[in-house]
Amino acid sequence: MVLSNIIVALYITILVAVGIRIILNTTTPSKGLAYLLLIFALPVVGILFYLSVGLNYRKRKLYQKKIAIDDEAFPELKSKSLRYTDSILSKHKEKLGLFYPLASFLSQNSIISDNNKVELLFNGEEKFPEVLKALKAATKYIHLEYYIYENDTIGNEIAQTLIAKARDGVKVRFIYDDFGCKNIRSNIVKELISNGVEAFAFNKINFVQFANRLNYRNHRKIIVVDGKIGFIGGINVSDKYINPSKTDLYWRDTHLKIEGNAVLNLQYTFLTDWNFCAKQNLKFSFDFFPFEELKTENGDKIVQILSSGPDSDYPNILYSLIQTILSAKKEILITTPYLIPNNSFLNALKIAALSNVKIKIIVPKKSDSLVVGLTTNSFFQELLEAGVSIYRYKRGFVHAKTMVCDATVAHVGTANLDNRSFDLNFEINAVVYDKKIAESLEGKFNDDIKDSDIVDLNEWNNRPLYIKLLEKTLHLFSSLM
Repeated sequence: MVLSNIIVALYITILVAVGIRIILNTTTPSKGLAYLLLIFALPVVGILFYLSVGLNYRKRKLYQKKIAIDDEAFPELKSKSLRYTDSILSKHKEKLGLFYPLASFLSQNSIISDNNKVELLFNGEEKFPEVLKALKAATKYIHLEYYIYENDTIGNEIAQTLIAKARDGVKVRFIYDDFGCKNIRSNIVKELISNGVEAFAFNKINFVQFANRLNYRNHRKIIVVDGKIGFIGGINVSDKYINPSKTDLYWRDTHLKIEGNAVLNLQYTFLTDWNFCAKQNLKFSFDFFPFEELKTENGDKIVQILSSGPDSDYPNILYSLIQTILSAKKEILITTPYLIPNNSFLNALKIAALSNVKIKIIVPKKSDSLVVGLTTNSFFQELLEAGVSIYRYKRGFVHAKTMVCDATVAHVGTANLDNRSFDLNFEINAVVYDKKIAESLEGKFNDDIKDSDIVDLNEWNNRPLYIKLLEKTLHLFSSLM
């Protein structure tokens, strides 16, 4: 009896202590309330869940080292880039038009550049041939950073290409997320390293720090070849993105191939990540940042690269998306696999829709996660009531993360529209200020609508009560997803 009383008292003490920590350390009220509900509703399990994935590491010790590395990295590049950004903003102010505030957004961290050639790549069948072509043409170095890299046909083909280039004297550096790339840690990674490729996990998962480092994932997909060609977007290295060669689930995704000055911004993100995870101190060099070679004409596209994560002062990608939405005057087209917006993003969409901006959103009809799918559905009613059109993609799974506004500006990147991407994951997006790219992406969006069912508000309101109850229950915890 005495022992049980001691255990109960200890548990209550821990519960109160964790509750106080949630109140003091959670900046979002809805998230704080969700965590408080969780720890009181699920004894022990709720506390363990919060301690595993709920602690805010944006400014905590885990990433203080990376923050310090980033702040000290490449001072020559920073000063040069700031001057360059100011000149670009002044030179192209008229072309940027209504989206000038977006282009100047966080200009010290989100460098904007001109003289870029940009190519849209749809699905793996378009991306991977271009990637292999670029890798095989490399003469100095290849830099790769991926969330998911599979031990399958395309994964091994790229790996063998990297090995061949390393044997030819090309320096190959590879950053992989230790969770997303768990299937290659014991095979492909070891083979790469034994053949001269430098490969490091962004955050090595071990027993002690498993949960927190699992929560803060490196979701970026970056390739840089010789500082001149770059790839960015939603497509990981996996056979499932290549549709003509398979008969199972169709995957719709979007990627970018960039040639020009914007590649240097991808390079900067990669190298700061590299110095952190490889514990190296690579310095500025003109091999990494070939300014003179890039002075030759590449193209007429203006591109802005934005990165965000637990190491950034602000959720840069979230803010850039909201700024774009509130700058649009005619139409916003969004494709996302996961639509679990926080209040600021949700309100931005509703404000734009209520201001007579036409908004269309494509999400998967069937999510790859039942819980995530039902939570996404819980946001439909208020969006539909505000005038937003929602389409559910039925051909397969839509994994693209894109937004087109006023057929003028296009966002393509790695960030989903959920709290994990906005606040927890390391993400990177490209913003392209170009009508041709925006119109091409708009055309692809309209093609995808043909493979989608529109959600009718009246029909949606008539779905079974138990489904509504389940969705609303999960909605209470949406800020944790």
